[in-house]
Formats: sequence, structure tokens, C-alpha cells
Amino acid sequence: MANRYKVSAVSYTNTKPFVYGIQHSGLAKKIELSLDTPYECAAKLIDNKADIGLIPIAALLAIPNYHILSDYCIGAIGAVNSVFIFSNKPIEEVSTLRLDTQSRTSNKLARILLKNYWKSSPEITKGNADAFVEIGDRTFGKKDKYPFVSDLAEEWIKFTGLPFVFAVWASNKPIPTNFIKEFNTALKFGLDHREEVISQLTAREDFDLHHYLTQQIDYNLDDKKMQALSQFLEWVKVL
Repeated sequence: MANRYKVSAVSYTNTKPFVYGIQHSGLAKKIELSLDTPYECAAKLIDNKADIGLIPIAALLAIPNYHILSDYCIGAIGAVNSVFIFSNKPIEEVSTLRLDTQSRTSNKLARILLKNYWKSSPEITKGNADAFVEIGDRTFGKKDKYPFVSDLAEEWIKFTGLPFVFAVWASNKPIPTNFIKEFNTALKFGLDHREEVISQLTAREDFDLHHYLTQQIDYNLDDKKMQALSQFLEWVKVL
């Protein structure tokens, strides 16, 4: 094809199965793939610098006529172990909160939980704070380093009874059905070969990458996750 689709994927470990699937399929020749932070993925789709992206769900509200393309996502049905509020005091006593500059969805999720679940309204600050949101690979091995740690997926599930979806594959324009089918096939291939993906990662003593990619990230975008997505976006609108 003359014009290849520009695809932005997240550079974090939780996306490596998807990237593996894309790179080990015929799809690799039909796209231009970039690896970005979640914030950058969203910005590229919003600014029309990418056609398809693994988009933090909070950013969907900024993409007119977005299309969710895939049967797969970055989601969780329990503790996700890579999206946290870290603090030195109980969450109910936190008066200042620093957000994560790489995040859109997790920042909103933290604020939704603080407002609706913990009934707290800390001041959002860019400087020193009682607590801070942090996501992705930078959190690996940090859970035991702070006296108070809130896994935001786990807390959302306690609050709503629903799973959570952090990011979905979405486009800012209609994409042909045959390409979407091929795209889903490539993503499934990567998920089916997670053992190979994990074998290529550098092992860590402080974090179980195998458990993370096979048990803690839930990749299927099912009806319950779509329900959670809708509920999340409704709360975002009234933050």
C-alpha cells in the first residue's frame, strides 16, 4: 500500500505482546509503528499525527468520532501492579497530590476515586506532595518502598464491582474492515506468544514479569470492560 497507517503503541512492558504480534506478522510492512508514552499516544491521535493508537481511555473524549478497533486492550480484573498512588500517609489524610506527566487515564482515575470513593479532595500540585500518581515500568519494584500504596485498578474494582480498562486501540478515522481483522489477528498472535515475549525480557529480582504479563494485565476487551469504560467517561465529564 502506498500510504502506510501510522500506529502509535505504548512503550511500556505491558504492550510488548502487542508489539511482538505486529512485528511478527505481515502487518509490519503496512504500518509505521512508533513507541510512545500513553500521553504521547493520545496526543498523536488528537493532533492527527497518527491514524491508530493504543489510547488511554480518558483521551477518547478529545478525539471526535473515535473508533475502537480491537478486541484487545490494556485492562485489569484485579490488582494491576503498575498504576499506583504512593504516599507516606493514609490516603484519607493526603492533602496534596502530584499527577503523572506520562498519564491521562490514571490521573483521572485517581481523581475519580479520591472524589467518589475516598471522599477526599487534595490539592493537585506539580511540586512536593503528600502523595503521587505513578504508572508503568517506573513503578516496578516500588510497592514495598512506601508505607501507603493504592493500586488504582484494585481500588476501582472494590468501588464499582467492574473491571478496568486503561487503554484501547482506537482510530481517529474509519479503517477498512479487512485491515482491522488483520490487526486483531496480529495482536492475538502476540498474546498467544507471551512466553516468547517474556523470555526476551531482562529478568528482575524485584518484580515478577511473567505473573504481570500473564495474570495481572487482562487483554480482552469484553462487555464488562466496555461498561467500565462508559462509567469512567461519565465520571470524567463531571470532575
